[in-house]
Amino acid sequence: QVQVVESGGGLVQAGGSLRLSCAASGRTFNRYTMGWFRQAPGKELEFVAAISGSGGDTNYENSVKRRFTISRDNAKNTVYLQMNSLKPEDTAVYYCATSAGPKPVVAAGEYDYWGQGTQVTVSS
Repeated sequence: QVQVVESGGGLVQAGGSLRLSCAASGRTFNRYTMGWFRQAPGKELEFVAAISGSGGDTNYENSVKRRFTISRDNAKNTVYLQMNSLKPEDTAVYYCATSAGPKPVVAAGEYDYWGQGTQVTVSS
């Protein structure tokens, strides 16, 4: 059974940084794209970033480019989201998900296993 578990959320002031981690098990980790999504209160689920199985291909939502970095350590079956220069509008529950496909796609429907989410709150 595939399991996806996020950690690392919390409360941070605007301009600060956080690193989210996501550990996945139950499938051959380095074969699958991993993605991060977020959902703010009253808003729809939004793509944040994704990384291919090898780590060689990444994709970012425009508002987080140059502030967020997605990476993975296949030896640890873990993907990370380094978030810098955080803004109040980054406040959301952040979800990690794994896709059966090889490319870092943006559509949530392409991801088949999801974590429970971790709260990120950025105060102004």
